[in-house]
Amino acid sequence: MPTISSYTTYQTSAGDTWDEIAYKMCGNETLSSELMLLNRDYINVVIFAEGVELTIPVYEESTSPATLPPWRRS
Repeated sequence: MPTISSYTTYQTSAGDTWDEIAYKMCGNETLSSELMLLNRDYINVVIFAEGVELTIPVYEESTSPATLPPWRRS
């Protein structure tokens, strides 16, 4: 499971949606709920206008082999 290593910002383009931003910036559209929680001021926005600045987490993939038991993975 990826962990957050830092944060960055993203300027929306007209027509962006949460899942599209999550896929574009994080590589996985299912992380859109995490983006919404970080940007609560815009949680009711479905389709963004151009130029909205959002906080985006930068995820770091675990380098532990998947064959290790969960309690041994870092």
